[in-house]
Amino acid sequence: MRTAYLLTGNQADAEDLLQTALAKVYLSWDRVRDQGALEAYARTVLARTHVSVWRRAATRRERPTADVPDRFVAGPDEGVLEDRDLVFRGLATLGPRQRAVVVLRYYEGLTEPEIAAVLGCSVGTVKSQLHRGLARLRERIPLPKNVTPNPGQPNEVTQ
Repeated sequence: MRTAYLLTGNQADAEDLLQTALAKVYLSWDRVRDQGALEAYARTVLARTHVSVWRRAATRRERPTADVPDRFVAGPDEGVLEDRDLVFRGLATLGPRQRAVVVLRYYEGLTEPEIAAVLGCSVGTVKSQLHRGLARLRERIPLPKNVTPNPGQPNEVTQ
């Protein structure tokens, strides 16, 4: 469910995507040769179902609203939840393919060839989408005050 939510950015769409993917997995259950790979198979079905949904122009829809959603109320874990909210909002600004690549790489921990196999595209496409998606996230998500950007190196936290 979490992966579906990260792919869609919306609870209702995530539930629909997960239900559709699980129905597809159920229908092909007997054809899966390696029963140990069911989790990977289900993840592949989930990602490909998501890709096929956003490829269809008829399913592309906007949801206009007159009211701004309620804002987050700070609690004891304010920093963690605030960071998570920033990441979710940043993911929502990405296109569906970039979002799928970023989620599969950094949330699911898949390698670039594995992502290419899941999405049915080339490794080069995965690399370019990942590069563009991360660049867009860096533009939209500000670094915390205690993190110093260091090009080519992981972010370091200053004390």
